[in-house]
Amino acid sequence: MIIGSDSAYFIKARQAGRPVVKDLPKFDLDQYIANYRGKTRVDRLLLIGTTAPLLASEALRAAVSEAKQGRDVGRYDAVVAAIREILPGDINAVSDSAWIDRTNKQVKAESDRLETELKGYKNNLIKESIRMGYDDLGQHFHRIGDLTNSVKAYGRMRDFCTTASHVVIMSLRLINVSIDQGNWLAVQTNVQKLRSPGQLSTEAQQTSAKLSAAMGLALLASGNFREAAQEFVETDPRMAQARLDDPSDAEAFNEVVTPNDIAVYGGLCALASMDRNELQKHVLENGKFRTYLELEPHIRRAITFFVSSKYSACLSILESYRSDYLLDLYLQRHLGELYFQIRSKAIQQYFIPFSRVTLAALASAFDADEHTMEQELTSMIKRKHLDARIDLVDRVLLSRTANARSDVHENALKMAKDYERTAHLRILRMEMLNAGLEVSDKGKPGANTTLENVGLDPFHGGASAGNWISEGIARSLRSGLRG
Repeated sequence: MIIGSDSAYFIKARQAGRPVVKDLPKFDLDQYIANYRGKTRVDRLLLIGTTAPLLASEALRAAVSEAKQGRDVGRYDAVVAAIREILPGDINAVSDSAWIDRTNKQVKAESDRLETELKGYKNNLIKESIRMGYDDLGQHFHRIGDLTNSVKAYGRMRDFCTTASHVVIMSLRLINVSIDQGNWLAVQTNVQKLRSPGQLSTEAQQTSAKLSAAMGLALLASGNFREAAQEFVETDPRMAQARLDDPSDAEAFNEVVTPNDIAVYGGLCALASMDRNELQKHVLENGKFRTYLELEPHIRRAITFFVSSKYSACLSILESYRSDYLLDLYLQRHLGELYFQIRSKAIQQYFIPFSRVTLAALASAFDADEHTMEQELTSMIKRKHLDARIDLVDRVLLSRTANARSDVHENALKMAKDYERTAHLRILRMEMLNAGLEVSDKGKPGANTTLENVGLDPFHGGASAGNWISEGIARSLRSGLRG
């Protein structure tokens, strides 16, 4: 069953400001979702089902099937609620109460068993057994969607970690839970702990790819695209060589992201935040990131076009993949800003050689109509991304030319005033010494008191000498000058 973008649900979504993707993405849904494992499969299918009308039916039904393979009843309820709104006549629009009751009983039995075992371990006072008990309990809570208790279990596990590898395992567990929570500050905190110099550095080095990916996601979520790009492009290539279909492969991180995601996130963040020289040096010539770029050749082509000043070709490639990126779990909310910054940089670079360009020429160069280009340029000028003016009468973009002569005059006047003030103070000092007056601070060895330190500044104290020097000193000074 194909849902149209004019259905009631998607009309409300557009009115609420949520993205609705009308075009089919370039990826095949089954192959795309097969690259992931764990609960992210449900989250990604749910996002696609509630964003792309043409894929809504297939994605939501697949999400129900994936949710039933786990024990997270809350996620299952969220999928069913979405189906009830989008596909009210579908068989999956009614909750499977039998499965829910059965799963809740299994979850309760498993929780009781793990807590009982943990109590036994505590009575025996064996630290390793207690640590493993908290680890099992934290993973169980994570699987059922109780993220708060999962974090608590891993937090209590910390006191029973006896080796550096135990701390690494605990921190990676906390990072995964924090990503599910959307607690990006906790993600950054745990990554920094593992990266801190000391005994953890060797063990953390083995998981450096996961740490870079997690930190990159956290920085991307906070809108810090430049630092996010630096994390993604420095991700160890060992993750790109992992077997995504093998859950035992320790290098795989596809419960969160795949190597293809690293290439896309890193490429887009770099395009939005780096200039052409930096893109060439830190991205295209980066041996680590080259492995990831080979998985997404269109991102490499887009960056190459941008570096070669072929901005229209670069933007055309990115625009053709807009639908795909709007269906990404971590890119969707930032895609508009990323694309805006990339286009802004392209327009800036295009405009540098000219003093004036017609809006028609800009619209033709960047494949847009004049009205859209005018709005885009206005937004760039307001954000101070472009130092220019728009002549709406002649439909021309004018660069702001600096008046070099005025700048030289202003600097010369400032230098003359500074010289005059310095000369005046030196002459005043000389006359005071000639008159037998000396300002000193004998109580503090090494102290160097100036006229300004004691308030004797004739240029900032007022119009008359009485504002900056006492009458007694003034009389002595005049007497000494006459003598």
